[in-house]
This record gives sequence, structure tokens and C-alpha cells, in this order.
Amino acid sequence: MYKIFLSFITLITVCSATLSAQYRPKHFTVAEEKKAADWVNATYNSLSQDEKLGQLFIVALYTNKGDEHITGVRNLVLSEKIGGLILMQDDAEKHIKLVNEFQSKSRIPMMIGMDAEWGLFQRIAAAHKFPWAMTLGAIQDKRLITEMAGQIAADAKRMGVNWDFAPVVDVNTNPNNPIIGNRSFGSEVNNVVTSATAYSKGLQDSNVLAAIKHFPGHGDTNTDSHLDLPVVSHNLQRLNDVELAPFKALMDQGIGGVMVAHLYVPALEKEKGIPASVSKSIITGLLKEKFGYKGLIITDALNMGAVAKRYKPGELDALAFKAGNDIMLFSDGVKEGKRLIQEAIDRNEISQDRVEESVKKILLTKYYLGLTKYDARNPVNINTDLNNNVHKEIVQKMYANAVTLLKDDQKLLPLNCKETYYYVALEEAPYQTVVNQLNLNTTVISKKPAEIASIPANSKVIVGLHKDNSTAYKPYKISLESRKLIAGLAKDHQVILSVFGSAYALQDLDLSEIPTVLVAYENNDDSMAAAAGALVGKTAISGRLPVLVNQKLKAGAGMDLPARGK
Repeated sequence: MYKIFLSFITLITVCSATLSAQYRPKHFTVAEEKKAADWVNATYNSLSQDEKLGQLFIVALYTNKGDEHITGVRNLVLSEKIGGLILMQDDAEKHIKLVNEFQSKSRIPMMIGMDAEWGLFQRIAAAHKFPWAMTLGAIQDKRLITEMAGQIAADAKRMGVNWDFAPVVDVNTNPNNPIIGNRSFGSEVNNVVTSATAYSKGLQDSNVLAAIKHFPGHGDTNTDSHLDLPVVSHNLQRLNDVELAPFKALMDQGIGGVMVAHLYVPALEKEKGIPASVSKSIITGLLKEKFGYKGLIITDALNMGAVAKRYKPGELDALAFKAGNDIMLFSDGVKEGKRLIQEAIDRNEISQDRVEESVKKILLTKYYLGLTKYDARNPVNINTDLNNNVHKEIVQKMYANAVTLLKDDQKLLPLNCKETYYYVALEEAPYQTVVNQLNLNTTVISKKPAEIASIPANSKVIVGLHKDNSTAYKPYKISLESRKLIAGLAKDHQVILSVFGSAYALQDLDLSEIPTVLVAYENNDDSMAAAAGALVGKTAISGRLPVLVNQKLKAGAGMDLPARGK
């Protein structure tokens, strides 16, 4: 098993009990630690109370919402002295120019965050897409995930981003989860831990902060917290064994940030309907006191329906800080939130020590990330820098190592270059790339579903299930019509079934009469090229199912197939 490792000190305390952080660059010496402490203490003491409170807020910056939105963010940077930004859609060049401007006007350089779980493509369409976490969970050599995350970190730094709100460490035990699914490394705790550790190492070794999410665990939910408040009803033993286990393991490895979800967890919060993100029992009692976590604690986006429907902007921010969060993400009520926090301090409901603890933690992390001064980024050629052959090579290597062979009863793989195969594409997404790639090494004739009757009896037929992967949240279910077509083909031909979509797509399929089953996890040009390479034997097959599909297809299922001639 891949050993869990991160070369970070899990607890740094310098000069005072209020100066601590979970993340620390591995090269820092004792002398550098003293310089860090001196800078943090001097900076903190130089800030007004209003500036200190401003450090607690990160607001969203869009480049596709027009000048009025951008002016609003500019005003928050200048007037409210906010601590950071989260970059959203979609223009990389414009983002860089705005970040350069805002950083130059900010007395304390800002944390610049981004949701980049599958690379900057998650927010920047011109960037190269990296695989989703479920695909990565199939990879057995976790060092590859570290390599990939290192490139994501390089892309982030190119943009001026210093905090990637990733990886997701939710254990996806619910196939019907509407919001996690492909974003989780899988349904098994150990695989989630080793995969997420490798991902986090790639980020933090490159001096980009990671944030494990969504504490205390969003993997077994039926509700999308963007829309309403999910409930996680498991008992404490189950939570400790599954949902909480990856968070505890990665916290102990020096992960710099934990993002708290908008979930109601009755076993952890006795007051009915209180989301984890504003629960003092969960954030202060469990995360900080019981688990001893000293890193940055940040809310999930405060504009999400799970909390935005229940609390007013500003009120929500104050409740989140009072509960123990250090940073309120995606705040829609900075000014009001600051006012309410100060009023709570004046009433002795929140101590000034609490403000000092969070602000110094933020400042220390900024120092560790090299943000004592901001180096402006050059927007020239940014789209090329985020999408080039380096990215393509890494991505195709990831997909190739994820390909999972579940059965090959008649030894149909690798494909015989001297034979003719037929290709039947089912479901709704593009498929031509895989046909083109296969035809580089063998003969493949594409047939539409309506042309199946024209395929000669006892042929070898590759059936591709091509699911729409335009977002991570698209349904994975295979239509009844496709299931019937596959069953009919299996009666008359030797079928090689290739799934270009979630492994959960296999849930309702009868595979007993299908001799060969391959899972490629996603439907895009890179994944199809990788699957074609595996089918013809150019690359070895070594992936394993990262999720429990059903009782016949359990997590860890899969078989190795060496490359041709190996």
C-alpha cells in the first residue's frame, strides 16, 4: 500500500499560543520561523480592528458578470480590507489583471483561492482538464496523483492563485449522491486517504495550500447543499469509521486548510437543523479541540442554498466566525458581518483573543506561502501556459493508469491488429475519438444502433457507453434501450464493453454474458485515447474500481493486463 506521507510539521507554534498553523513549508529553518513570527506579530499589531476583521473574509471574483460586479469587488478590497478572493468563471487573462490590481492596492497581500479539483479547467474553460477524483481513485501508483497535483499547483501559481480548495476527501458511499460522486476518490476510506494524501502533497510541496473538504463528510447525502441542507444521519461510530476518518488522517499529515460543509449531522450537533458550518460543537468542539486541528478552517461558500435560505448575509458570517471558522468564504455580507462580529466582541460573546488567533493564523499562512509581497503575474500567453503538451502528457498518463479491466473471460484483449472489429456507440456523448484512435492499430467499423443487424454473426463488437461528461454532475444511468441493445448483441457476438463514464453506470447492467468489460471513467478526448491504447495493448491496464458498484462489482475489483509484448 502506498505509504501516507507529507513532509510537513503537523503543528507549528511560534512565540505565542495564538500563533499557529498546520501547514509549514518543509524547507523552513528555525531562523526563518523567527522571521515569520516577527512579521506576523508586527503586522498584526499594526492593523486596526477593522483591518483585522477584514482578514476573515474571502469574496468571489467573476470575470463574466460585468463591470458592476468587478467594481463591487474592487470596493470591498479597498474599503473593507478583505483577506482574499476566490476566482470564479472564466477569463484567465482578465483574472490576472484584476488580481494584480487588487493585490497592489491591498496593504496585506490577499489569499487567492480557486476550486481546482480537476485543475483550473473547473473555472477556466481554456485550461486543460485533469481527471476527476473518482478516476484518480482507480490509479494504483499514487505517485502519479502527486505529479498531476504538482502541475495543477504550477498552473495555480501562474495565475496568482495560492490556495486550491481541494481535494475532496468525502467517502462516496451513496451512488445517488447528487453533488459529490465523481469528485470523490471512492467509497473506501483507505483509498480516499492515500489518493488525497498524494494530491495534497503535490499541491503543498509546490507551496500551494490545500483544503480538504467537506467536513465532517458529504459522501452519503441525497441533497445538493448548493440547493438545500443535507442531513447525515449516521451514528457516531459510523461517522468516526467512515466520514471523519479521512479528515483525521490528513489533518495529522499537515494539511493547511479544512473546509466545513453545510450539513446537518444530528450525532454531532444536538440543536435541530444547525448546519456544521455554523455549529460550535462541530467546529470548535470536534475539529479544534478534540482533533486538535491548528490549520485554517474555512466555510463552504456562504451563498449556497443550504445556509443562504436560513440566514441573512452578515448574520451568517458572524455565526460562522462565532462557531470557530477562521475564514468566511464567498461572503455576501462583509460589512454587516464585520459589524455583527464586533458587536459580539463588545458583548463578550466572542473574545478578542479569538480574533487574534484567527488573524495571526491567516497571516502566518500568508507568510509561509510567500505573500509578504506580491509578485505581479504576466497575463501574456496565459491560455497556452494552462493548456499545452505538458498537460496533455500528464493527463493521458493518468487516464491510462486508471483504465480498469473487470473481466476478459475469452482473452479478447489486446485487440488483434489483423482482425476486423465493429464499434457500436451508445448513450448521448461524442465517441469518434476512440474509433479514430483504434483505427491507427487495427480495423474498426463504426455501426449506429439502427445498423446492428448488419453486423455479421459471431463478430467481435466493441460497445462504447459514452456518457455526457460536460460537468461532473451529469447522470450516469444507462438507458433501458441501451441495456436491451447490449443484451441482444451479447447473444450473437463477442462483446467488449467499454464504459466512458462513471463506474456506477454498471449498476443495472447484466454482465454475465459479456466476456470483456473495461471502465475508462470519463468521456473526453484524453480518456478515449487512453482507453484505445489499453484496448490495443500499447499500454498496460492496472486500474481498480474505486467504488462499490453492486455486490458483484466491489471496490478494488480489476485485473492487470500487461502491454503487448511485455
